[in-house]
This record gives sequence, C-alpha cells and structure tokens, in this order.
Amino acid sequence: MEPAVASKVYGNSMYSKQQIGEDVFTIVKRKIDSAAGKACEIILPIKQECYFGNGSSIAICTLSSMNLLLEIAKNSNLMNKILIVGRLLSENRGIDKIIRFSIKNPSLHHIIVCGTDVKGHRPGQALLSLHKNGINGHGRILDATAHYPFLSCSAIDIQLFRSQTLVHDMIGTQDLEKLVSQVSHLSK
Repeated sequence: MEPAVASKVYGNSMYSKQQIGEDVFTIVKRKIDSAAGKACEIILPIKQECYFGNGSSIAICTLSSMNLLLEIAKNSNLMNKILIVGRLLSENRGIDKIIRFSIKNPSLHHIIVCGTDVKGHRPGQALLSLHKNGINGHGRILDATAHYPFLSCSAIDIQLFRSQTLVHDMIGTQDLEKLVSQVSHLSK
C-alpha cells in the first residue's frame, strides 16, 4: 500500500488528491472542458459580465440570458433596488465567484436565479443544489447534474454563503415584470 501523498504522477502528468479520487475519463474531460472554455473566451468574447446597482441586499443572476442582463441593466428603477446583476455560465468557477462576492458583501441576502440555464453545465441548477445540499469532502456540489460541479472555495466559505444568502429559483423566467415584482417583494 502506498503512503498518502499530496500529489501523484501518472504518465507525464501530476494530479492532486482531489483528482486522484476521480476516474481518468473525468480528469481528461475536465481538462478538455477547461481548454474549450478558454478558446470560447477568445473566439466569442462577452463584453460585460455584470452591472452594479445602488441597492445592497439583492442580486440577480441571468445565467446565459445576455439580453435579459442588458435589459435589467438599462432599467434604472430596478438597478436602484439591486446590488448587482450578472451572468453565470459555469458550474464551478462562476459559482466560486458568486460565493466570494457574497462573502465580501455581507448585506447581500437574496440571489434571484433567472434566465436560461446553460445546457450541459447547468450552473443555475448547480447553484440551487449548492444552496440546498452543500458539498462533499472533495468539493463536489451534492445533487448537481452539471459536468464538473467542483468548487475551489473552502467549506467554511461555502457554509457562510449558504447561511447568509437565500437563492430564489426563477430559472426559465425572462419576463422583466416578474423580476421587478420579485425584487419589490424581497426589498420590503
């Protein structure tokens, strides 16, 4: 039996403890997905990820609905009531960013998840699963159906996020009036 080590070498690649628990197919697939994501950023750059409002306790996540993101950003009445509106395209790095932002902004208590979820990655479903179920010992979001729902945030940060922020499921909603109504309800 081999002693436990922080990393092992297989072929010409070095893998972390987390990766050792994964099968080779998953490791290769994750590396391909990462490379594809970086290529997409170069080929199809998205100019604006988020817009800041004048509120403090509500955020809106439009998932992959870029037109909805722009529509909300142009609505000054809505932007005066929310802290931030942004997109979410990945089930790992994107959610890590949301967790870090939430912790840096402790007045943020509500995240409305709306718009169209990204096929395959399903970051909206992963975010809802994270809030409801947390992660396992390897950083995997429990019950997430995404391709690679592994987070790099610490378990303590994730628990803090889960305890201070409510995530509201409006996935599929692109109706601005429904979002305005939900924001008005939450801001009372």
